[in-house]
Amino acid sequence: MKFPENLKYSEDHEWVKIDGNIATIGITEFAQGELGDVVFIELPKVDDELNENEPFGTIEAVKTVSDMLSPLSGKVMEVNESLNDEPETINSDPYEKGWIVKIEFSDKDELKNLMDSKSYKEFVGK
Repeated sequence: MKFPENLKYSEDHEWVKIDGNIATIGITEFAQGELGDVVFIELPKVDDELNENEPFGTIEAVKTVSDMLSPLSGKVMEVNESLNDEPETINSDPYEKGWIVKIEFSDKDELKNLMDSKSYKEFVGK
């Protein structure tokens, strides 16, 4: 299982890649493994305002439907539209092609609530 060191992680199993004031968000390899085969994803809309730890969409797998919780507050700048046609990309490539949203985050202090890769690896017990 991969735990890329350039990412931050939430306790809800979302990953965050920071580039300036833009955060790319997806779900971790651990999360997609727990969900199983992803068959549908409900994406937010561009310009939606997200709040830390609040739902921004749902992800549906063969056996379950789960809310995705935003690890940061901010405004949606871009969504990964390719997931509408190929949601299984989240299973095959969760850290690159399977990204979900890009937001302009509004509160740098919220970054302190995220884990580094070592801490997240310990968190999931791997």
